[in-house]
Amino acid sequence: MKKCIVMPDSFKGTLSATEFCDTAKKNIKQIFPACKVISWPIADGGEGTTDCFLGFDGYRKITVQTFNAFMEPFESYYAVKGETAVIELAKCAGLPQVYGRENPAKTTTYGAGIMIKHAINNGCKKIILGLGGSCTNDAGTGMAAALGVQFYNRRDQQFLPVGGNLSTVTHFDTGRAEKLLDGVEIMAMCDIDNPLYGPNGAAYIFGPQKGANPKMVKHLDKNLQDFSRMINSKYGIDRAWLPGAGAAGGAGYGVSVFMGGKLEKGIDLILDMSGFEQEAADADCIITGEGSLDRQSLSGKAVVGISRRAKKLGVPVIAVVGQALKGFEKSYDEGVSCVFTTNLTAGDFEKTRAFARQNLDATLRNVVKLMEISAGFGK
Repeated sequence: MKKCIVMPDSFKGTLSATEFCDTAKKNIKQIFPACKVISWPIADGGEGTTDCFLGFDGYRKITVQTFNAFMEPFESYYAVKGETAVIELAKCAGLPQVYGRENPAKTTTYGAGIMIKHAINNGCKKIILGLGGSCTNDAGTGMAAALGVQFYNRRDQQFLPVGGNLSTVTHFDTGRAEKLLDGVEIMAMCDIDNPLYGPNGAAYIFGPQKGANPKMVKHLDKNLQDFSRMINSKYGIDRAWLPGAGAAGGAGYGVSVFMGGKLEKGIDLILDMSGFEQEAADADCIITGEGSLDRQSLSGKAVVGISRRAKKLGVPVIAVVGQALKGFEKSYDEGVSCVFTTNLTAGDFEKTRAFARQNLDATLRNVVKLMEISAGFGK
């Protein structure tokens, strides 16, 4: 093998994309020492998005004081190049940051809004906002409030909505936010196409992984319904069924309604900016991966987004994932050549996560050994 591109997303809560790349390169070089290994840690809007852009030429890191998902003071950062800022919602409202105290009824995206405001006040005219990996279910109202949108209850009292009280919002004022956002383009990177509410919405699909039990999921979903119906009834804005509205606990909806932003497939944006087609055209194979490969992946997450483009180039794609769940087989139709899982021993995630690095190393060693004996992958 002469050239291999290693292009993974992070394994949420266990492994960074950079760790994956380093482990893959080590194993490839052991068997194919002369192989040119291109390492591209990527993200499609969730955890690692900012760092992904910081790996591109010209982007620099900006540190900012903001708030985490529980409104506690928090230091975070975003990437800037010229008048473009790349801001990752998960940097201040991500699942790993609330590990052990998950509660999507009380968490907020307010901190991400503070980061957006900071970028705009410092001259940025284009905001690329990464959605994904959030611990929230507030329909983006926290971000909107930080940008100046004022939310009121039936007593005409202003307050900060969260997932647990969205249904108590009776009206809002976007005047201040409109002034701040005038002349600013907002593009949200979104890796799913789920609607705001319903069986495939933000609460039912993603609520459980954020700590919501069945009773809370039902409550959160009803709040999203009540909130969006109020907005449709009073303001004539109907975006609940917009593909991606349910991303990041409904933040996709909030970006569209309160910020006038557009939702884009995150992986496509990354691949366009990285010059993927040119670099991959002469590759022998591509190794990619993410925490879970399932039906949701088909909506355009990292593995499938990469494989669709690689298929057009005739380049085989090997997917190394934490788990392959029901529906993963359909990824073969999208260009994935084979799938390997890193969970070598079945067990509860809370136990197996401690062995994530060792399991990834063992799995990649097996992958490379298979490549060594397979036709077309001679030394």
